[in-house]
Amino acid sequence: MLSTRFTREFGIEHPILCGGMTAVGTADLIAAVANAGALGFITALTAGSPENLAKEIARCQAMTSRPFGVNLTILPTITPVPYDEYREAIIDSGVRIVETAGSDPTPHLPAFKAAGVRVIHKCVAVRHALSAERKGVDAVSIDGFECAGHPGEDDVPGLVLIPAAAVKVSLPLIASGGFADGRGLVAALALGADAINMGTRFMATAEAPVHENVKRWLVEADERDTDLLYRKFRNTARVARNAVSREILAISAQPDSAFSDIAHLASGAQARKRVYGDGDVDGGVWTTGMSQGLIHDVPPVGELVARVVAEAEEIITGRLRTVIV
Repeated sequence: MLSTRFTREFGIEHPILCGGMTAVGTADLIAAVANAGALGFITALTAGSPENLAKEIARCQAMTSRPFGVNLTILPTITPVPYDEYREAIIDSGVRIVETAGSDPTPHLPAFKAAGVRVIHKCVAVRHALSAERKGVDAVSIDGFECAGHPGEDDVPGLVLIPAAAVKVSLPLIASGGFADGRGLVAALALGADAINMGTRFMATAEAPVHENVKRWLVEADERDTDLLYRKFRNTARVARNAVSREILAISAQPDSAFSDIAHLASGAQARKRVYGDGDVDGGVWTTGMSQGLIHDVPPVGELVARVVAEAEEIITGRLRTVIV
């Protein structure tokens, strides 16, 4: 068994997380992750309302007795989001681990702390991690440039970002971006992290609530099959390379283009329905990480977690020992 500061402090069997993924982090997947001894996060905003989030949490609780968390992504939106009500739904449901992302989680920390909720904040830079530590979070998840979604604007890969953060951050550190197997887990531990976060890898599992076409695409794709969108607007997102991402890049390349020129292509909810629900992988923008180049099958979650841990243990106790003479 791999025991780290994170597994001990958060009461988790394995140092593996399935971070919040919009439209993917539902009870079906997260309960399977918890039952496998890892830590998964239901995505609060995917539920659509605080009331629906409470129902989704209850559904997950009915499927597992092990710890799981909720992701609360805080972003500026045109339509106001009742974040305080989402927060209270999390607390009232008895969830004791929250992953925050996006904007500053400070306004929510006092209520979470008072309720005994431990907060993991996702960051894309060392300076952001240090800021989160000063504000009182309990752990930091650091996203390297390889990650799906928003890697920030610094373009620092995990091989540099993780040890750079580990030297300066005193909190438990989760390495995110580019992880899909036991080799990555061992590498993250060697770089100073206490656990890894896998998102894209968990999308290609039997329990993930996405269409089989998407899972097949992840198996067939390689590490080059992603695009970086919205760089011009300093809101970079790593997404699956498809017809829509290519169209967005072509429009964005025009000198006088504005975000309004691509807004109709970048819309989220309906695109995710076409992709994840209907299986049209060219139906819209959807996020995936470079770790898709390490995905070669679609196993059950329990099998995947067991495989990652066994591979990591074999490397630590077997292969690495042979290089010491």
